[in-house]
Amino acid sequence: MPHSWLYTLSGLLVGFLVGMTGVGGGSLMTPLLILLFGVKPQSAVGTDLLYAAITKIFGTALNRHHGVVRWRVVLLQMVGSLPAGLLCLIFLHHAGPSPFVSKLITEVLGVALLLTVPAILFKPWLQKWSTGAGTLRPQTVDILTVVLGAVLGTLVTLSSVGAGAIGMAALTVLYPRVSTRELVATDIAHAVPLALLAGGGHWLQGAVDTVVLVELLMGSIPGILLGTLLAGRLPENAQRWFLGILLAIIGLRMV
Repeated sequence: MPHSWLYTLSGLLVGFLVGMTGVGGGSLMTPLLILLFGVKPQSAVGTDLLYAAITKIFGTALNRHHGVVRWRVVLLQMVGSLPAGLLCLIFLHHAGPSPFVSKLITEVLGVALLLTVPAILFKPWLQKWSTGAGTLRPQTVDILTVVLGAVLGTLVTLSSVGAGAIGMAALTVLYPRVSTRELVATDIAHAVPLALLAGGGHWLQGAVDTVVLVELLMGSIPGILLGTLLAGRLPENAQRWFLGILLAIIGLRMV
C-alpha cells in the first residue's frame, strides 16, 4: 500500500491540471491508479469519478463566482449524458465484477485516451476551422450538444475519461466564438452531475475505495482552486503538447 502522501500529491497535481486546462482528471488519475498504484480497473474508475465530482464542485463554484459558465450548454449536455450514464451503470450491474468487465474498462480507457490525444493536439486548428466553416443553425448545435453529452456519458461511466479533452474539442467546434476560459468552465460544470451519477453508481456496486478517495481529495481540492485561478495564464502550446505526449504513452500502455 503506497504512502498516503503519494495519493495526496497525485490529487494535487491532477487537480491543478483540471482547473487550469479542463483536461486531465480521468485521463491521468484512472491510469495512475491502475498502472502505478495497482488498483483494480473498476475500483479505479469508481474512485476517480467521485474524486473528480467532488473536486470539480469546487472548481465550478469558483467559475460560477466569476460568471464564466454557460449553463444552457451544461443542461443540453446533461440531457444526453445522464441517461447514457445510467444505461451503462445498469449494464455494469448486470455484468457484475468479472475479468470481462475489467478487460472492457481497460480497453475503453485506452481507446478513450488515444482519442483524447488528437483532441488536445489539434485544438487550435479545430477552433480555426470551425470559425471559418460558418455557423451551424442553433437547432443543429443544440441537437449535437445533446449527442455529445450521450457520447461523454458512455465514455465517462465506463472509463472516467472523455469529459475533459474530448468534450473540450467538441465544444470548441460547436461554439467557436465562446472563449476558451468559458468552455473550460462549462466543461467542468457538466462533469459534476455526470461524475456524481456515474461515481455514485460504482459506489453502490462496491467499486469505490473511500480511503484512497479521501487522500486524493486532500490534494485535489487546493490543486483545482489554484489551477482555476491560473487558467489562461500559462502557455497553452506547452500545456497541450505535454498532455498530448503523456496521454499517448499512457493510452498505448493501456491497450
